[in-house]
Amino acid sequence: QVQLVESGGGLVQAGGSLRLSCTASGRTLSDYVMGWFRQAPGKEREFVATITWDGDHTIYAASVKGRFTISRDNAENTVYLQMKSLKPDDTGVYYCAGGHWAAGLTDDPAEFRSWGQGTQVTVSS
Repeated sequence: QVQLVESGGGLVQAGGSLRLSCTASGRTLSDYVMGWFRQAPGKEREFVATITWDGDHTIYAASVKGRFTISRDNAENTVYLQMKSLKPDDTGVYYCAGGHWAAGLTDDPAEFRSWGQGTQVTVSS
């Protein structure tokens, strides 16, 4: 299984930007569809974005569409989540996840077998 490590979280004011990174090791990243999920305090984990193994297709949660961009660099074994126009509601722990490439564009966390430990994003008002 691939091991995933997130980085780039932090404290930012509303309207600001952050870029999260997810670095993979142990397996070739191009074997995986990759996703980002987040969990706010007291709430269930929710889908944020997914990108196919080749980077050609993406899907986003309605709450982040137009503000967040998921991308990947398979040569660097890294997936990114560029976040702009951040809102306090975006606060939470952000998780990177990997699933079998054949899963395609999915927002179902059950399709993702490998998860990182998460990185905290806090947006102040």
